[in-house]
Amino acid sequence: MQNQESLNHINNRALLKTLAVVALPIALQSLIASSLSLVDNLMVGSLGEAELNAVGVSVQMYFIHWMMLFGFTSGCSTFMAQYFGAKDLISIRKTTGFAITINLSVSMLFFIAATFFPQYVLRIFTNFPEIIDLGASYVRTGALTFLCNAVTVPLTAALRATQQTKLPLYISGAAFLTNTFLNYVLIFGSFGAPKLGVTGAALATALARVLELMLSLYVVFGRNNIIRGPIREFFGFHKDLALKIVKNAVPTTINESMWGLGTALYIAAFARIGVTEGAAVQACNTINNLFILAAFSVGDAVLILVGQKLGEGKLDYAYRLAKKLVVIGLIIGACGGGLLILFGKTLLGLFDFTEQGSHYAFLILIVYGCSMWLSVYNGVIITGVLRCGGDTRFAMLAEVLSVWCIGVPMAFFASLVLRWPIYLAVLAVKLEEVVKGLTLTKRFFSKKWVRNVVSESKGNQ
Repeated sequence: MQNQESLNHINNRALLKTLAVVALPIALQSLIASSLSLVDNLMVGSLGEAELNAVGVSVQMYFIHWMMLFGFTSGCSTFMAQYFGAKDLISIRKTTGFAITINLSVSMLFFIAATFFPQYVLRIFTNFPEIIDLGASYVRTGALTFLCNAVTVPLTAALRATQQTKLPLYISGAAFLTNTFLNYVLIFGSFGAPKLGVTGAALATALARVLELMLSLYVVFGRNNIIRGPIREFFGFHKDLALKIVKNAVPTTINESMWGLGTALYIAAFARIGVTEGAAVQACNTINNLFILAAFSVGDAVLILVGQKLGEGKLDYAYRLAKKLVVIGLIIGACGGGLLILFGKTLLGLFDFTEQGSHYAFLILIVYGCSMWLSVYNGVIITGVLRCGGDTRFAMLAEVLSVWCIGVPMAFFASLVLRWPIYLAVLAVKLEEVVKGLTLTKRFFSKKWVRNVVSESKGNQ
């Protein structure tokens, strides 16, 4: 019989305290990452709208790569969280090592493309020659970050899955301070350094990512961490485990990769309206991320906390816990949207916009703010609820079909055919969130995602 915990405890202070311990460091880490992007854009944006637009389209390659890493590692995190519930640290190490192996293989392809063919990649996202020329230098200079992230992302996932969420926060804080300082030095040529502009921003980011990698390796292997172990345990994964992870992680990789590519194509569609419109969207995405990525920490908490309960075999408790956390996510998303609208104009004032660009940007922020509750809700269901139970195939189909059958066509149709103003084109794309939300709600209440994948995998070995 399933070990029943008192379901009344879900409502008490213990849940909120646990959620704060797990989710708050993740939220702060996301806020730091978003602030880093904001600082980058503010410094580059002071050089002009063309430079801001160039960085905006250039980072799409890094964004797609990040989504691929996050997607595969997220699929691995299902096993990490449930193995932690089963107190199987060796399997956590093997899962982490397998994630690093696959991520490095993929990242090498991005590294080669960024180093030798950046112009061809940028032509996917913009048709303005001056933007391509500026962006090519940015992409090539920052190519090393692809290889660094391939190792850092799985190590961060392992630390989070074992509820050591403060450690990645400290590491990100150090990377943020380093990047900010180097941005100031290399973009503007401070303290006698050469004035590198857009190229300096990329170099600062690359150096900060190297530091982040070194700190991550030190935290895991240089200290007495619970996931520390012999290298052979990390890379001694057997075929059965690898196949189980791949079966779960391939849908999450496709999910995040196609979502990332679809989102990048939104930018490509909007950027073709004009340089000012492209810069407005880039600034708004940066500001929006300050609020929404922190809210998405609830999804990470769901994967960790509910996944642990599933790994312990407490399926009914896990379902009820997920319901409570989804409601909390909705509330946080609504509050985040309100704050985005409230402080939007103030934050936009930090950018060097023309009057028209500032007007466009504020209207875009209103669209983002009003729809944030729905975006967070969908994100929590996909990245937290469905993935913690290994229901990654359904999550993939819901995400990919809504983005590619609704979002991408609407972005190009509204921008290039109807020639709507940029803020209405952004609003039209939000239709995909509505359709996705309805689909995910039905799946949540079906309980088909409530599974213990660890016991299933052991039973099949």
